[in-house]
Amino acid sequence: MSATPAVALNGVTKTYRGGVHALDGVTIAVERGTFVAVMGPSGSGKSTLMHCAAGLDTPTSGSASIDGTDIGRLNETKRTKWRRDRVGFVFQQYNLIPSLSVRDNITLPLRLAGKKPDQQWLATLVDRVGLAGRLDRRPTELSGGQQQRAAVARALINKPAVVFGDEPTGALDLRTAREVLDLLRDLVDGLGQTVVMVTHDPAAAARADIVLIMADGRVVDSFERPDAATLAYRITSLEKE
Repeated sequence: MSATPAVALNGVTKTYRGGVHALDGVTIAVERGTFVAVMGPSGSGKSTLMHCAAGLDTPTSGSASIDGTDIGRLNETKRTKWRRDRVGFVFQQYNLIPSLSVRDNITLPLRLAGKKPDQQWLATLVDRVGLAGRLDRRPTELSGGQQQRAAVARALINKPAVVFGDEPTGALDLRTAREVLDLLRDLVDGLGQTVVMVTHDPAAAARADIVLIMADGRVVDSFERPDAATLAYRITSLEKE
């Protein structure tokens, strides 16, 4: 395994206008080929952590690196290009473009970058996410789970250093959510992909290799391959404090 983490935060703080402290000296390292989930009560800073780690927001202090590059030192233009080339995103609401085919939705990041898709890699992805035979359909012709699978394929089309998931199963029913989590788990185990997922769901987080628990802008606990009951109890205890 490479000595350089896929994602590294070092002493990251984030303070918004009005003196709201969202992150308070967070230091984490996400090794390549691991599945990390981030949990915490509402307002704990988990979404801000993901935004800073992914280069969607800049820390007030400290550093955030992806694949060994301190993205906070890049200007906005270079940071946008870096995210496009080295980071994948999967959101709760899929964010597919209704007027485009599934194929065009998946390959959109490449076309925006002026690149042609690697047809072999596209075929591999489509097979992995279970969308063979559906590439010419529109998103509205797919189920919610299939749309999220298309979003996962889109996140992977550039062979990113890391895929960030922001509540990726939040809009899905239980059965479909399990299927998407199975897919994410398979991408880590089968392709060596690094995944960082923010979730409020203990059952979803329990599929990860490591679960970070946040409270008041800090990482207050870390579990390795925990069960859902352990995570639910820990979050409940924080909410009562």
